[in-house]
Parts: sequence; C-alpha cells; structure tokens
Amino acid sequence: MEVEVSAEAKDKRLNRLVAITVVAFSVFVGLCNVKDGNIVQAMAQAKADSVDTWNEYQATKIKLHISQTAQTEISLLSATAPAAQKAQAATNLAGLAQDIAKYEASIPTLAKKAADFDAQYDAINVHDDQFDASEALMTTAISVAAVAALSESFPALFIAWAFGAGGIFMGLCGFAGWGFHPDVLSKLLG
Repeated sequence: MEVEVSAEAKDKRLNRLVAITVVAFSVFVGLCNVKDGNIVQAMAQAKADSVDTWNEYQATKIKLHISQTAQTEISLLSATAPAAQKAQAATNLAGLAQDIAKYEASIPTLAKKAADFDAQYDAINVHDDQFDASEALMTTAISVAAVAALSESFPALFIAWAFGAGGIFMGLCGFAGWGFHPDVLSKLLG
C-alpha cells in the first residue's frame, strides 16, 4: 500500500496568510519585548529607590529615638551633677534638641518620598502587565497559526487572529499608556 504525500499544500492562500500572520505577530512581539524590558528596568529602579528611601526613613527614626533617649539621660544625670558638668550637659542638650528637630522634620518628607516611589512602581507595573498579557496572547496566536498551517484550517487561522487582536490591543495599551489592566490574566498568571 502506497501513501502519496504531497509536499505542496492544497491551499497556498492559507499558507501565505499564515506566513504573513506569523511575521507580523513576531515583529509586534519583538517591539513589545523591547519596550517591556525598558519598563522592567524602570520598575527595578523605582523599587530600589523605594527601598533605599524606606531604609533612610527607618534610620532617621532610629537616630531620633537614640537622640531622645540620650536627651532624657543627660537631663536626669545633669540634675545631680556639679555646676561644671551642668554647663557641658546644657551644651549637649542644645545639640540634641537641634538633631531631634532635624529628624522630626525629615521623617514625614522621607515617608512621602518613599510612598511616591512605591506609587511610581505600581503605575509602571500596570504597563508591564499589559506587555506580559500581550506576549502571552501573541505567542498563543503564533502557535495557533502554525496549527492552522499544519491542519490546513481557516477556522484555526481565524482563532489565531482573534488571539492576535487581543495581543495587539494589550500591546497598544502598553505603548500608549492606557489604563486598561488585564486583571483576570494578571491574577491567573501572577
């Protein structure tokens, strides 16, 4: 029994459409990956800035606490100290009061600055999620297009185009900075 396999597809039109689809989707995925890489770098920088600023905030709070404790100790010890040591204690207390005022003034500023970096990270993350969703939809579209070519099925190609349209939409959301967020996909894949 001989089986004749034709090296030529029955419908060249389908193969041409699949080829164009794969090329177009691949180029779009490549562009999205470049932009997503830049977004990931910006996210890493925002997170690093946030962590650094929160660390500075915590260090300032610790310095405030230490200064307040030292101020209390010097006040208590100077009450029973000789006159010569009371003058030195007064000088030390004045210096500590300045430090305490400086720390108390900088703590709210540092907290706001750190919170702003956190908000920046969250805002950038929305666009990272958009590009991730775009990539997932586009790679699915490319895979389904390959199946369409192998099975010589126009309906499969239409399904690939539907996934590709979703991927292009998500990619455009990322490029244009639109606020649409793929919550379902993010929760499923995140």
